[in-house]
Amino acid sequence: MKVVSFKRREAPQEPWRAGLLTEAGIVDVQRALPDAPGTVLGLLEEWERWREELAGAAAASAPEKIVRLEEAVLGSPLPRPPSFRDFYAFEAHVKTARERRGLPMIPEWYRFPVFYFSNAAAFVGPEEEVVKPAATEWLDYELEIACVIGKGGMDIPVEQADDHIAGFCILNDWSARDLQREEVKVGLGPAKGKDFATSLGPWLVTPDELADRRIPGEKGNRYDLIMVARVNGIEYSRGNFRDIHYTFAEMIARASADCPLYPGDVIGSGTVGTGCILELGTERYAWLKPGDTVELEVERLGILRNRVTAKRRKMHS
Repeated sequence: MKVVSFKRREAPQEPWRAGLLTEAGIVDVQRALPDAPGTVLGLLEEWERWREELAGAAAASAPEKIVRLEEAVLGSPLPRPPSFRDFYAFEAHVKTARERRGLPMIPEWYRFPVFYFSNAAAFVGPEEEVVKPAATEWLDYELEIACVIGKGGMDIPVEQADDHIAGFCILNDWSARDLQREEVKVGLGPAKGKDFATSLGPWLVTPDELADRRIPGEKGNRYDLIMVARVNGIEYSRGNFRDIHYTFAEMIARASADCPLYPGDVIGSGTVGTGCILELGTERYAWLKPGDTVELEVERLGILRNRVTAKRRKMHS
């Protein structure tokens, strides 16, 4: 399944609704299953109960329960998730980014997966504009994949952790590198270098849709998925999700140690190797500026596109 949050284009004031993307359009979950929760977060909170019925609705909904894609606006699948943790799980990215700053690799990085908490109230969806922070001149994208928790828990064993994943999305962890560089000197952060926007979308893809790309392992699944970033139509980045050092199962086990995870929690993979301007170097590519369009594409997960702007964006409901 591909799960979306959507509004009817003619009624942008309405709250985000849960939908299922099909070849015919978007199945409106509340029309197809009147007793089901009407939001994606609500569905995730009852995921075990509704998952099979949702799959049935996606396969056999009547035309009157379907909204044509051109009549809808897609938002972040989770407009405001309960929490957002972003990990640092691709060795190539960590090594290269540190080398460019004249720093050696961190031995502790190989001991356990590390994450930071970012702003769960600043998520944006596909085609939504991203505002460049007024104080930054070094705006960057980060090409990532996120998993979304469908079954909560605490102290989740790594061998069971994949069962807690409801699905996967493309994630862009927008970064103000100059602000970030100053903050980390203090010994905390990233903070204002990251908290202004995170793009998620264009939809939530359930694991069964990726079964033929799954690479099982003792410490969880990897997936053979090509990841590409383009700026203004020019390819900047190319990597593969199979190259990740720490699996999502390892990240979930780490995040849930002594701390509960809840349905709807978003966990980012960190940047794939070559997946940002910081790695590639400004001698090749300039920092992003207003007017630039960033397009992240991941096999089977779709395309997540956003345009950078200097104007303030309005808060959405």
